[in-house]
Amino acid sequence: MDISAAQVKELREKTGAGMMDCKSALKDTGGDVDKAVEHLRKSGVLKASKKADRATGEGIIASYVHAGSKLAVLVEINCETDFAARSDQFQMFAKDLAMHIAAQDPVVVSREELPAGILDKEREIYREQALKDGKPEKIVDKIVDGRIEKYYAEACLLEQPFVKDGDVTIEDLLKQTVATLGENMRIRRFVRMKLGETHKPEEKPAADACCI
Repeated sequence: MDISAAQVKELREKTGAGMMDCKSALKDTGGDVDKAVEHLRKSGVLKASKKADRATGEGIIASYVHAGSKLAVLVEINCETDFAARSDQFQMFAKDLAMHIAAQDPVVVSREELPAGILDKEREIYREQALKDGKPEKIVDKIVDGRIEKYYAEACLLEQPFVKDGDVTIEDLLKQTVATLGENMRIRRFVRMKLGETHKPEEKPAADACCI
């Protein structure tokens, strides 16, 4: 079913949960805001959201080197205490995240980090494609917005479906780990290196900083 922006806004105001979490919860509960609140509570999202302002001064830099040593990833993940950083849950999350980045090649951690210039360029391309396909002018903007959302899901680490479970995004996985550990966590930054590959700054901006 279609979920309106007003429903998402109402749920966000009630819970403080992220936009994507609210939209997903509303879809799972048939658009019922009260049921969506309970759904978020049971899934651990609200518990994770309440920890979002806590400082994250500890953590680890995890690595992954693909077979053949021609592809490697470094990713910094922060948490509140060294005790949590050394836990099995945190270490497993870090290992899975580094492997996921190697496989899926995200551009940035979150959509807020994408330079406006890149988004403007993508919008221009999608608009030209829609008009070329003969789409009516009055619905072109809606088509472009939909394609931009799809681009976010491809380019932004937090919005990518987890490589081991396509029904779970990296943001979902992060929040599940936060709820399990009882500490705030942050995917600080990552570097993905492939032998012989180069990127111009305007093509692949540095990925950096997002917290839960």
